[in-house]
Amino acid sequence: MSTPGSIPSRLGRPFGPQAYAGAHTALVTPFLNDQVAWADLQKLVDFQIKEGIDGLISVGTTGESPTLDYDEHIAVIAKTVEYAAGRVPVMAGTGSNATTEALDLTKRADQAGADAFLLVAPYYNKPSQEGLYRHFSLLAECTAKPIMLYSILGRCGIEITVETVVRLRQKYRNIIGIKEAGGQVDKAARLVRELDPEFLVLSGDDSLTVAFGEVGGQGIISVASNWLPGPVAQLAALVRQKKFAEAKVLQAKLADIFKTLFIEPNPVPVKHVMQRSGLIQSDEVRLPLCEMSDANRLLVEACADATLANLR
Repeated sequence: MSTPGSIPSRLGRPFGPQAYAGAHTALVTPFLNDQVAWADLQKLVDFQIKEGIDGLISVGTTGESPTLDYDEHIAVIAKTVEYAAGRVPVMAGTGSNATTEALDLTKRADQAGADAFLLVAPYYNKPSQEGLYRHFSLLAECTAKPIMLYSILGRCGIEITVETVVRLRQKYRNIIGIKEAGGQVDKAARLVRELDPEFLVLSGDDSLTVAFGEVGGQGIISVASNWLPGPVAQLAALVRQKKFAEAKVLQAKLADIFKTLFIEPNPVPVKHVMQRSGLIQSDEVRLPLCEMSDANRLLVEACADATLANLR
């Protein structure tokens, strides 16, 4: 991952923009008795890297950013950077619907050693595209490190349009890509066509990894890879090599779990399969999230078992 002869650095200098292609795990934040379980986080980071994941996202949606307090948010990022120890890039989720808060989180995460930043579109207050442009402009100006935009209409109530992405990229070259989680393959194709070849278009939906790749997408920011980093990394590698027939065979084996992990709000199901597999001690989530219904828990467990059998 690092440049030949370079020394991995907590400042992220070895990681060029193309290091953010491939498969990146949107890490869960493990809890134990309502506190961050640091030993589990370290174990999880080591497991991800050993299994071949290309990078880690710390404190995104899957990391339960809405229910971590400010100090916890930065501490989880700092510890993830420490545990990764320069082996893979760590992208910090530092977005907010308040520009001042996003700026503060980004600056603090920068100081904590994050290699790059994942910045979600402001949610709830539903700014215009001009408001989005100004918001992301200020964030791009507060750091020289890479920024990945994050468009997810279903959670934010707005999307980052292709036109706004083009406008931002033309002015800020440290805006290196977008996580497109709106389920729109046609939008991904437009982004690939209208942006320069170095700009990264990543799927925010595991099940669309191959479809995005077929129109020029370069990878995935994955939920399922918390549990199955090796197969997801392999899937992304096949897509980047344009081995789409092989990729579709592998994706078919993973298709049911990709869907079933969203049978209840993320990350509730994935935390449960991780605990069941011994990757974390507890499947705790923080309110207003809660445990799955018994019926859905049985469905998730059956799907997980079937997926492991398919992969053998």
